[in-house]
Amino acid sequence: MKFRTDPATIRGSIAPLVTPFTADGAVDHDSLRGLVRWQLESGSHGISLGGSTGEPSAQSAAERIAAMRTAATEIGDRVPFLPGTGSHKLDETLEITAAARELGADAALVITPYYARPTQEALYQWYATVAREFPDLPLVAYNVPSRTAVDIAPDTVRRLFTDFDNFVGVKETTKDFEHFSRVLHACGRELLVWSGIELLCLPLLALGGAGFVSAVANLAPTAVARMYELWEAGDHEAARELHYRLHPLVDLLFVETNPAPAKWVLEQQGRIASHHVRPPLTPPTEGGLARVRALLAEGGDLTQQL
Repeated sequence: MKFRTDPATIRGSIAPLVTPFTADGAVDHDSLRGLVRWQLESGSHGISLGGSTGEPSAQSAAERIAAMRTAATEIGDRVPFLPGTGSHKLDETLEITAAARELGADAALVITPYYARPTQEALYQWYATVAREFPDLPLVAYNVPSRTAVDIAPDTVRRLFTDFDNFVGVKETTKDFEHFSRVLHACGRELLVWSGIELLCLPLLALGGAGFVSAVANLAPTAVARMYELWEAGDHEAARELHYRLHPLVDLLFVETNPAPAKWVLEQQGRIASHHVRPPLTPPTEGGLARVRALLAEGGDLTQQL
């Protein structure tokens, strides 16, 4: 938890891991350990688990906590650990966040509560409750309106950032790039903002973003981390080149619902034992796999370490 006391150091490519399952649907802790080791070897600047790519809504709280324990043990203090701890239920969110704190997480990634469509005041109260409960744990709001049907407004982020010292940032997974700018303008660039939209990862750095939590890091962790490093080093042309080279893998992720295509690729590469996804998701269809194979042929070189 050495990054917990200085969350401003949590920057760069934070890889949001898939949650591997066995062929019969159980959480596959052996494959998860292997994925964490590969991310560390590949240069990812941090690791997340339990975001949308990790299928959290299809798991029990106990399963999510057990997976966090496996990842935390493997990570140690080598890079920041930002597990997703949110749910549509407040008691479950508090339970999982408490476990993350005890396991040494450096920050908790808390999704906006989905399905209920809360007002902005209700969102403020939700995050305020979590912030008061865990004053020693940095909190990052996870804004993903395409999945939750609610968008946390820049002014709400500003209120939380102003009122709670441990509310430190937001993962923005919205294609409205103006939203990124308005959040940073409202809060100042001390707020840590990560992009969860793959093709907005590099552009966000120009606005002063902290980095990205990009699902494509499941397939090309070295390339995604290197893109951040090149930008920070001032080699913007090389960073842009990687951005465009990653396009086929970005498209691959969303041929069908994420993370089914990525899991299929990871199984083919021997990185996980099964590409099983839990209902309501299904494995890629034959038509989807044809498209996945074509995109992998186009951009698969980046799945190897650079």
